[in-house]
Amino acid sequence: AQQGRVREKVYGKQKIYFADQEQLPAASDAELRGLDGEIAARSTQLQALQQSCRHMEAELKDLNSSMTTPEIAREIEALKKDCASYTEKLERIKSAANHVTPEEKEKVCREQQLYHREWRQRKRMATELLDAILEGYPKSKKQFFEEVGIETDEDHGVVLPATV
Repeated sequence: AQQGRVREKVYGKQKIYFADQEQLPAASDAELRGLDGEIAARSTQLQALQQSCRHMEAELKDLNSSMTTPEIAREIEALKKDCASYTEKLERIKSAANHVTPEEKEKVCREQQLYHREWRQRKRMATELLDAILEGYPKSKKQFFEEVGIETDEDHGVVLPATV
């Protein structure tokens, strides 16, 4: 700093040293334009390299997430075994002699409809009864159900099946 090659600036207790730019030769306009052109060319080159890098990273990610040849071979083998077992099961079902007759099927369907109707009717009656009780009850429906010990279909995830 005393020789004049480096400048010194004092900011409170701190001192900053930097090169004295007055000693450097001044660049001409032609040199500055040449440097600007070089900067633009290198920026374009940098963008192209960054885009190429992103493309390669995406390709690498795809390749890493895909299955290898041995994994695919094991998967194919497992699928072939599944297919064979399903084919065998289908053959056993087709060759079975104890098929359900249309009369038996109709009987089961009628019984299912009867039970379905009864379920709906009893659920509606119970709901109407509980609603009548809750009209004069000071607490919430949930609290009433807890005190009395009522469990609803919804508590157990049961839904009425659609009418056939």
